[in-house]
Amino acid sequence: MGNRQTTTESVLKTLRTEGKRITSAKRSVVSYMVEHNTHHSAEEITQAVQVLDPRISSSTVYRILEELEHFGFIEHTHSSRAAATYHLIGDDHGHVTCERCQVTFEVPDQLFDTFARELLDSIGFDLHRHHVTLSGRCQKCRVDG
Repeated sequence: MGNRQTTTESVLKTLRTEGKRITSAKRSVVSYMVEHNTHHSAEEITQAVQVLDPRISSSTVYRILEELEHFGFIEHTHSSRAAATYHLIGDDHGHVTCERCQVTFEVPDQLFDTFARELLDSIGFDLHRHHVTLSGRCQKCRVDG
C-alpha cells in the first residue's frame, strides 16, 4: 500500500471490512500516523493521541499498532539505541539512524540491493532491510564533531 494514497478513512474502511471495531482511540492513532507520516515510537504516538484523549493508554496504542501492522498499513523498525519506530508502509526503503542525534533517514531500496545480494551470495544471509536500521553519523553530526 503506497502511503501517498493512504487516508484515515481508507484505513478505517479496510479495518471495518475485516470485522474490526473502530474506536475513538483507533481513529486517533490512524489519523496521527497518516497526518505525521514519518517514524514515531509508540511512546511518541501515545503522547500525541493523549492530547486529544488522556484516557488512551499506552497498551491500547500498542494493540492498535500491532493491528495496523498485521493488516499491512504500518511497519516497525528497530535501531541499535532507540525504541522501535512505526511508519506507514509506502515506497520500499531501508533505514539509517544517526547514532548521535537519533534522526532516522529513509534510504531507497536500490542502495541496499548490492549489499543484500552480497550477503546472500557470500554467507547465505537473507537481509530483511525494512526491519532493522543501520547506524552511523549524519552529515551534520560528522561536521559538528
